[in-house]
Amino acid sequence: MLPDQEYEGPEPASTVRTLQRLAETCVRTVPACCGAVTTLSDGEDERRASATHPDLAALVAVQLDSGDGPIQTAIDSGAPVDAEDLLTDERWPDYRAMALGSGVRASVTLPFHRAGIDITLNLYGFRAGSLEHAVHGCAAVIGEETTASLVRDRRYRAALTEVGQLATALRSRPVIDQAGGIVMCVLGCDAEEAYGVLRQVSQVSNRKLADVAAGVVRTKGRGLERALARLAPGR
Repeated sequence: MLPDQEYEGPEPASTVRTLQRLAETCVRTVPACCGAVTTLSDGEDERRASATHPDLAALVAVQLDSGDGPIQTAIDSGAPVDAEDLLTDERWPDYRAMALGSGVRASVTLPFHRAGIDITLNLYGFRAGSLEHAVHGCAAVIGEETTASLVRDRRYRAALTEVGQLATALRSRPVIDQAGGIVMCVLGCDAEEAYGVLRQVSQVSNRKLADVAAGVVRTKGRGLERALARLAPGR
């Protein structure tokens, strides 16, 4: 496993819970923070969000729909985005309108990027300028630690998947070797050509190589002579 190898697969429930805990922890620890939303994207699926209140989830939705807002700005710049007073801030009109309609006057968006994962931590306040210290406070530290934790979890799950695949390959190798020996006897060919024939059978029949090999071993190659010969190069 390479250090920056990325995990491919759906997000488990543990990831969703981690994002929710991050949002809830920041609401409890950041002064004047009335709510928070965390988002995650790995570039493959659409961005996922976890909010401490349903109304705040709409603030993420309007940004994703319009492609404009603190989240995208923070991701593009790689730096925190501080909207001290959304009443006078002229950026992101759709987001501003919805935020002010929800009673949100100030917001801070902190981006975190590591090993192909983009996470944003979005903090909201009812009063203008109430989150001015959040950019460099405990929220940034908690966000970094959470991002690192999610990366470690992904790598661990990817490693487990790789170990499982290697174990399967090791279990199937003796059968494949047996089948290769049978094909060598049937066709009078060398080992490289025999394994090439097995791979072709696997591809043509859309079956796993181990399953093809098990079938050859089970029949000891009887009845397969013509079929195998047709797939052998130069025959």
